[in-house]
Amino acid sequence: MRNVKYVVYKEGKYYVSQCLNVDVSSFGGSIDEAVNNLKDALELYLKDEPDQANFNIVGDTLLGEASINA
Repeated sequence: MRNVKYVVYKEGKYYVSQCLNVDVSSFGGSIDEAVNNLKDALELYLKDEPDQANFNIVGDTLLGEASINA
């Protein structure tokens, strides 16, 4: 069993869930659905190539938002 970190954000009418440990993401109509879909996608991703998956250890995670002049 592995612990994963993820972020969820709203894009249009869907919630997008993105794993911070590997480049896998999913979506759903609710936050719970997006997270559950991400878990399913991660299990499939890590099942196929568990030793070759580039799994990054992510410690405490800070999620921020800033406005810039651009």
